[in-house]
Amino acid sequence: MKHLLSALGAAAMLAAAPAGAAESVNLMLNWTPTADHSPIYFAKAKGWYSQAGLDVTIEAGKGSVVSAQRVGSGGADLGVSDLATSMQARGKGANITAVMVIYANSPQGFYWLKSSGIKGPKDFVGRKIGNPPGDAARIMWPAFAKKVGIDPASVNFVNISPPAKVAALKSKSVDIISDFYNEHDLKAREFGADLGFQPWRGIGVNPYGNSIIVNNAYLQANKERVAKFTAITQRAYEACVEDFDPCLQALTAAVSGLNPDNQRDQWERIKTLMRDDTTAKVALGAFDPARVKSDYELVSSLIGVDKAFDPATMFTKTSWTGR
Repeated sequence: MKHLLSALGAAAMLAAAPAGAAESVNLMLNWTPTADHSPIYFAKAKGWYSQAGLDVTIEAGKGSVVSAQRVGSGGADLGVSDLATSMQARGKGANITAVMVIYANSPQGFYWLKSSGIKGPKDFVGRKIGNPPGDAARIMWPAFAKKVGIDPASVNFVNISPPAKVAALKSKSVDIISDFYNEHDLKAREFGADLGFQPWRGIGVNPYGNSIIVNNAYLQANKERVAKFTAITQRAYEACVEDFDPCLQALTAAVSGLNPDNQRDQWERIKTLMRDDTTAKVALGAFDPARVKSDYELVSSLIGVDKAFDPATMFTKTSWTGR
């Protein structure tokens, strides 16, 4: 993956830290930290943010919905949120713009046990899906359901926390769980040949996934600060693609309770999710305007956008650029 920075982003990243106090930047994650957030912890541990005069605070999240709402209201400067969820939040008044995509492909998937009699998504009717209430999969569910030809109201969602998903499926307290493709290996080891899996992208629902979003008022007042943060974060993601070991070390040093082997498996899946033509040929983190427009049309037609807006304004080229 090529790492291309605009003149603004490159200059901001390479410049010496300004005199005086560091500029504070608050970043709210979509969930608790895992491998997909490791480049941010790596950049912080390496001092890349502080060298650019940024004092970055990382806050664990409770779902893309919550992150989009917090950033949109100004409760956090920047955040990590599923782009389609962010679009719907913006339609409800959230004052947000995306500056970098992390997942160029949707990480969403559904898992079930074949022994339950479920052969595919059409068999979800009347079943219980275990899913956190703030998760992007629940917001995007109508798009998935309509795509596979079932009534969105034909399933029952059960509130469970992310760590409880596997146990809930194993105990059969739910029939299906939603989860990111990152965690695929963990479930494959647990359930073996009995595991059923349907990635959303496999049925033609492949919107952009996790992206870095910023509060618009904060962006307008702090363009250079946001450019610095985005440029450094791009650099960190590219470094972790090249060599994940230092990134894993930074993550596990900052976050307790993570299994390094599981995080390493996750990162291998994440690299696949980050890759598309635009991230490979333009820049890591770059959006394709045509895809953003397509995602907006998907959200608008299958889920609904309360107040329409121009999808071209959903993202900005803060620090990445084309050839």
